[in-house]
Amino acid sequence: MAEENKEEQQEGAIATTSKVSEWLNQNNFAHESLGPDHQGVPMIKVERDYLIPIATALYAYGFTYMMCQCGYDDGPGSALVSCYHLAKIDDNADRPEEVRVKVFLPREDPTCPSVYWIWKSADWQERETYDMYGIVYEGHPNLKRILMPEDWVGWPMRKDYVTPDFYELQDAY
Repeated sequence: MAEENKEEQQEGAIATTSKVSEWLNQNNFAHESLGPDHQGVPMIKVERDYLIPIATALYAYGFTYMMCQCGYDDGPGSALVSCYHLAKIDDNADRPEEVRVKVFLPREDPTCPSVYWIWKSADWQERETYDMYGIVYEGHPNLKRILMPEDWVGWPMRKDYVTPDFYELQDAY
């Protein structure tokens, strides 16, 4: 009986995609809709090879404001994720249209093209993601550590990171 109810619910469920995802589909941009997040902002998954063409298209579509770029670790042995929160700011907009773009990267090769040349605000944000998670943003003009010392070993925000027992602080003078 429970299986029949599940099947009925699945049949009755309406698959909804966001306006942005529909626009990307109409223009033949390969992506996967991940549905809305907890705030109702649509999320899309993009392969790293298609990030720059899709980011450029989203910019041309009106997403000229990158609210945030960040990274996170999906768990030990899982993917590292580079996430972009974009907004479309229009005149007299009470609530701007938003979208989150996520790029899932393998731990063995966490490289991703930089969007610095599309949104200049990605500069320090990509550097911070590099510094904390080790995601290498190819094409970034100044990709180096921003929070940790240059000689720090490892990526402190990864879930499999082992904190060193001792780190010698250097004299500031």
